[in-house]
Amino acid sequence: MGPAARLAALLAVLAFRAGDPAEVAARGDTFSALTSVARALAPERRLLGLLRRYLRGEEARLRDLTRFYHKVLSLHEDSATPVSNPLLAFTLIKRLQSDWKNVVHSLEASENIRALKDGYERVEQDLPAFEDLEGAARALMRLQDVYMLNVKGLARGVFQRVTGSAVTDLYSPRRLFSLTGDDCFQVGKVAYDMGDYYHAIPWLEEAVSLFRGSYGEWKTEDEASLEDALDHLAFAYFQAGNVLCALNLSREFLLYSPDNKRVARNVLKYEKLLAESPNQAVAETVMQRPNVPHLQTRDTYEGLCQTLGSQPTHYRIPSLYCSYETSSSPYLLLQPVRKEVIHLEPYVVLYHDFVSDAEAQTIRGLAEPWLQRSVVASGEKQLPVEYRISKSAWLKDTVDPVLVTLDHRIAALTGLDVQPPYAEYLQVVNYGIGGHYEPHFDHATSPSSPLYRMNSGNRVATFMIYLSSVEAGGATAFIYGNFSVPVVKNAALFWWNLHRSGEGDGDTLHAACPVLWPTSGYTSMDRNSADPAARDLKTKVLAERSWRSPLAFQRSQKSKTRVREEKGEQASGGGPCQHCLFLANGRQGSGL
Repeated sequence: MGPAARLAALLAVLAFRAGDPAEVAARGDTFSALTSVARALAPERRLLGLLRRYLRGEEARLRDLTRFYHKVLSLHEDSATPVSNPLLAFTLIKRLQSDWKNVVHSLEASENIRALKDGYERVEQDLPAFEDLEGAARALMRLQDVYMLNVKGLARGVFQRVTGSAVTDLYSPRRLFSLTGDDCFQVGKVAYDMGDYYHAIPWLEEAVSLFRGSYGEWKTEDEASLEDALDHLAFAYFQAGNVLCALNLSREFLLYSPDNKRVARNVLKYEKLLAESPNQAVAETVMQRPNVPHLQTRDTYEGLCQTLGSQPTHYRIPSLYCSYETSSSPYLLLQPVRKEVIHLEPYVVLYHDFVSDAEAQTIRGLAEPWLQRSVVASGEKQLPVEYRISKSAWLKDTVDPVLVTLDHRIAALTGLDVQPPYAEYLQVVNYGIGGHYEPHFDHATSPSSPLYRMNSGNRVATFMIYLSSVEAGGATAFIYGNFSVPVVKNAALFWWNLHRSGEGDGDTLHAACPVLWPTSGYTSMDRNSADPAARDLKTKVLAERSWRSPLAFQRSQKSKTRVREEKGEQASGGGPCQHCLFLANGRQGSGL
């Protein structure tokens, strides 16, 4: 699976699960779906209400303390106040014996903070876990890598790609939001704890820079300090082989915390190492990005995510064309679909405005309560993995008439039977922070695949509908085809996963590029279709379905042959072309 820009992914496990939707959603990871991240706003609003009440209580308490202060101060400022006055003498003794004790030991402050803590504990179960913080930090690093983003720019709220001396703005938010030193420290520390000093060093460097600029201005919410950032950055540089930087940072640390014996010992160690190997003082350390063993096509994948690949324009290749598609279906004769042939091998087609805004919204609403962390097959188990970050759910056709209408439309367009057991249920996917799905096949590539053990058939084709738009990122990249397709809201992307022989098409290796700036998080819905003999077809609309009928497979292959025979007869620049959203120069300007 993998509609490239799906920000919302619902992939359950092959059927609706029983249970309370709220409980199902609660089991998911907050960072992995934009809907979950948005849901986290509610508990923070509750915390803001608690803090507002606390501040009001504290303001009232401080006003009363200020009143007491000025009352006593006025007595001391009045030089004419005779202590011989028995009333004033009495009040002086009372203040010293009783009033000041009540002021100092007042329970009002502790009662205010206790109420705040109690309220926090009631909300705490609804807050993201530490694993979410780690996942969100890794997502920022993923965006940093795939789109070559500059960490210093990210800290300022600017999304810039830096290649050598060239700086390119990838996306300009309407409102800039900058990170604090503590924010940058937390990202760097996640990488540091993983032993990933390639990512830890630039984030910790930015943390040190920001902490230096605000040194002495302690913020209540901060967990880290300049000393913490210097300490971690020094050791990260040492682990990376830059002893001189480690020494200089450790010496700076001792300026702020001279009694720290551990860092003092480190300084002696670094000085000894440099004395024994003077060349280390001038050697420039080259940081190597950690390798991802399972992703051998990383450079191609990331290049396609960054540039949309080396896609030719329709005007240079006449066999890439636009047309009104009817598939000889009475349904489509009355309402033809605008088709754009994106690529020939693999054969990939984009159907514009396949669903309406209202239909997309309905599907999103139906799926959202059932979203769970997306998983992949690992032996006999279904497991969440780092190379697929999203949430997904499966929708049965019986859930809503909109899905029945959608099935009829897909069947009319593809000639495939979309009813189970010939097709999978619709799968809806929602992507979270930096949500992605690294290069993968939709069809099974091994006889040991669970698809075969379940006798469900291999996936013949994929039909993917984009249920929302994205501001930046999220393209679907076809690795061996060397092209990528940006998200086109309400459009559907279709391709065949198998050759006519039933063998898998290796050119369909594809990926969902990380979402840089989502809108609603939903970008596609998949439907898969399969054949027991040819083993499985997949359609994606940010929900997916698979067809499994031998007859459907034969019809689909005939349709495929007919489409390829027709392509030479279609004229580039025909009527439908002026309506296509993903053409020629426009293609180069879409996405990233």
